[in-house]
Amino acid sequence: MSTISATYAGNLRVESVHNQSGSKLVTDAPTDNHGKGEAFSPTDLCAAALGACAMTIIGLYAEKHNVDVTGAQMEITKTMSADPRRIGKLEVIFNMPDRPYTEQQKASIERAAHTCPVHLSLHPDMEQVFIFNWKQ
Repeated sequence: MSTISATYAGNLRVESVHNQSGSKLVTDAPTDNHGKGEAFSPTDLCAAALGACAMTIIGLYAEKHNVDVTGAQMEITKTMSADPRRIGKLEVIFNMPDRPYTEQQKASIERAAHTCPVHLSLHPDMEQVFIFNWKQ
């Protein structure tokens, strides 16, 4: 059975369904590529997937080692390249909560982010930058 089912709805819009949960997602082409920009573009989803995957792996590390990362936030910047049109760079800034993390915990959390499956699956020509802001 497929993981996702999708239908082209016209006007550069695709409606996708996560088959297991029934969750729905709509994508639009971006305005700089003839779309309306009324929803995530497919490349926006790629950027979101990288951030969400890295944060999930951080969460798995945190649960296993009894470290609280609840409230961590991200800002993701996508930079497109031309010829061919593709994602040239993804920058993920992690704003970590103000907690007394040890230097070892910080290093382990940062290392964990770089092991996420999306990070490891993306083409090496696409620059991926992870920046961690520690408040303490």
